[in-house]
Amino acid sequence: MGPTPRYQFIPRWGLVDHFDQVDQAQAPERPGPSAGIVRTTLFATMVVLGVAAFVHLVRYVLLIVNRSMLLNPWVAGGATWIGVAASVIAMFMVVASAVVLTNWLIGRRAAAYAYRGQPDPRPLWALRAGCLVPIVNLAWAPVFVIELAGVEERFSWLRRNIVVWWLVWVASTAVSVFSIATSFATEAQAIADNTVTTTVAYLLALAAVLLVMKVFDGFERQPVEKPSKRWVIVPDAKVNTETRRDTKPENAAAVETEGQNPAA
Repeated sequence: MGPTPRYQFIPRWGLVDHFDQVDQAQAPERPGPSAGIVRTTLFATMVVLGVAAFVHLVRYVLLIVNRSMLLNPWVAGGATWIGVAASVIAMFMVVASAVVLTNWLIGRRAAAYAYRGQPDPRPLWALRAGCLVPIVNLAWAPVFVIELAGVEERFSWLRRNIVVWWLVWVASTAVSVFSIATSFATEAQAIADNTVTTTVAYLLALAAVLLVMKVFDGFERQPVEKPSKRWVIVPDAKVNTETRRDTKPENAAAVETEGQNPAA
């Protein structure tokens, strides 16, 4: 009966996501190493493994050259001791990466379960033993990671990365054990074969560390406090809008008087 209604602002109808603002000063710090420390350790480990693989590849080339000509003693000694030093550093970095990843996994699991109001069902000693004891960790460490992915409801996104990392890690461990078992050879051909095996073991270890970093990034891409699931309102019964539009009541009363201006 008056002027056309107008909105003074854009209507904000519909579902609105409400996110609680967490005070960074009062928010409890998550136990375990930070994401930056984990990434730095894994990157340094990959660099050392790559260098170790390259050194053993050079050593294999020198073994081939040594079959037809005598090498300089300094070159032969340098190739041997540089390979030993690279192996020791690589072993140290692999252990450091395992410890850092174990501490991160324990802290991440504690935060994930605490966010859902329950304690971690795995005791601390079981997590450390299952992640740090050789051979045993091949079976239990991926299980702990899968449990974490299930709690955070992102296993469907991380399933492939976890399985591929698991398989490569098992292959890397098997080749490494074979390389260590054949490292006491004294014949020239056996030494050359062990050098090739060691090179392949370092390359597989490099691939395993790269894949575990992908799994780690898959978790760290989204904080524990911000789950990926969104809740929306769904009606109890679906209404067929097309049927409603086409169906017209037989005795429907006229909304407006025929021949009268609706705006009157």
